[in-house]
Amino acid sequence: MRFSIVEQARNRLALLIVLLFVPLWMTLTFEVVAREPLRFYVRPVGAYLVMDGNLLTQVTGALQTLALVVAFMMFVATARSALFDRRLVQAGYPRSCLALAKCASLVLVAVVVAVYATAWVHVFWRPEQPVVFAAGLFTGSLIYGGIGIVLAAVLRSELAGMFLAILISAIDLLLQNPLINPNADSVLVRYLPAYGAVQSSVAAAELHVVPWSCLLLGAGWALGMAALGMAAFAVRTRTFSPAAEADRKAATGVAETSPSR
Repeated sequence: MRFSIVEQARNRLALLIVLLFVPLWMTLTFEVVAREPLRFYVRPVGAYLVMDGNLLTQVTGALQTLALVVAFMMFVATARSALFDRRLVQAGYPRSCLALAKCASLVLVAVVVAVYATAWVHVFWRPEQPVVFAAGLFTGSLIYGGIGIVLAAVLRSELAGMFLAILISAIDLLLQNPLINPNADSVLVRYLPAYGAVQSSVAAAELHVVPWSCLLLGAGWALGMAALGMAAFAVRTRTFSPAAEADRKAATGVAETSPSR
């Protein structure tokens, strides 16, 4: 757990993005984006919510920023520690302990960035349910943290990981913003990863109803991505015993034959 936290702390680019870009984004969206009312369909209550465009963009933009940052942090930490993790597994260290440490570090990072973003939102306006609002940001961060771990299992380049994280989060969050997509209430958006997180955060911003269904949906996506990431981690750190390696080579016809006299 300590090594995982140290690895996260060494990612200075991600830390700078969290510390500087989150307040910059909050300020720009509040001051620059048009304040004309937008209709957002909140499925937990089955009704449209009317919200100022700059405030709604703050919510979706905060989710997109946190998703990108946490995905990038988990991608870099998992990719850089792959060789070290594999050596620990080969030395007999339990793989489950390594996986739990990564999950715990992901939860810790998601909690910190969600609370930080919620605190900055309070500088401009106050959500009706701050705790539920932070929970929505937290689940969105967890989902994309799991996606970052999965990407680290199939990619080697940090640039490629950053690009895919930007692409996936942009498609996911932009399609749910009615300022950009007038058809944001389409049925198909329910299948996007951050749908539950967006619905929970927007509902908590203006309503007193706790969107339990969306919170559970976001938690389900987070657990699914975490399980997929841990499975990818297990594949990357798999080891072969000498006997199993010999059997594998014999089965593929690569085993060495005895020299003839």
